[in-house]
Amino acid sequence: MSNNSLAQLKAAGTTVVTDTGEFESIAKFTPQDATTNPSLILAATKKPEYAKLINIAVEYAKKHGKTVDEQATLALDRLLVEFGKEILAIVPGRVSTEVDARLSFDKEGTIKKALELIELYKSIGVPKERVLIKVASTWEGIQAAKELEEKYQIHCNLTLLFSFVQAVACAEANVTLISPFVGRILDWYKAKTGEDYTGEKDPGVVSVRKIFNYYKKYGYKTIVMGASFRNVGEIKALAGCDFLTISPGLLDQLLNSQDPVPKVLDASKATSVDEEKVSFINDEAKFRFLLNEDAMATEKLSEGIRKFAADCVTLLGQLKEKVSA
Repeated sequence: MSNNSLAQLKAAGTTVVTDTGEFESIAKFTPQDATTNPSLILAATKKPEYAKLINIAVEYAKKHGKTVDEQATLALDRLLVEFGKEILAIVPGRVSTEVDARLSFDKEGTIKKALELIELYKSIGVPKERVLIKVASTWEGIQAAKELEEKYQIHCNLTLLFSFVQAVACAEANVTLISPFVGRILDWYKAKTGEDYTGEKDPGVVSVRKIFNYYKKYGYKTIVMGASFRNVGEIKALAGCDFLTISPGLLDQLLNSQDPVPKVLDASKATSVDEEKVSFINDEAKFRFLLNEDAMATEKLSEGIRKFAADCVTLLGQLKEKVSA
């Protein structure tokens, strides 16, 4: 059996997930799951090998939509689902499909869009058990995910998560999985301080470790999936985390390295962590205030929503041209 760093990471108890919209680059890493987002899908659609999926989405939209705007929206949803379907032919587990970021502050709109995506998956033979609906970790997003999980048994992945308060509220909402962002936290601190952080002192790593230990100490079932990595060092510093979603470039580095990857995070040791139990899920004012007090989380959450929304609009524009042609 190969003893490369990727194999060691898996042996440390971490489930490896690929973070890409390009399903052709997934298979060699043998991940359990895969995640996508509007930016990754937009990048993938620029490659000629994905033209077939765009054609399927446009054809579907022309059949089912009345106005050009309605057709473009339908084409976008179908495109996301087509990418998910192709990915699920490669991975044995689940794929994350993101709700339009422009709905990040609209609880009912998020629920409606999630149900539509799940119905689309069902129409092409993909059961909801194999899909994670990806929602931004805003107050409204967390409340929407709570209802989706409880009322519809739809699994959710809460993304753009940068703070402890967001993580606690997600766990209290019993969401299936959270994606705390490591690299984007690092980016913010480097820009603010000019310092170079590595390993143990990386603020993104510190954040995920705190969340992981808190969840394990208090018995929350929500999966912690570290995301948005800038280097292999961050990944190694979180070996043992439930899941890690990693870009193909960094997966390649791990695959081609023999460097040791010892287990760092251990659920059985979390009981000794000195962390008081807190609650936010039923206190919107407290949640918003504490999130606002965290400048990094507030800025990165807003920035992330803007970026995903902009890429979604770009993709919609391209599809609008195609359905109009």
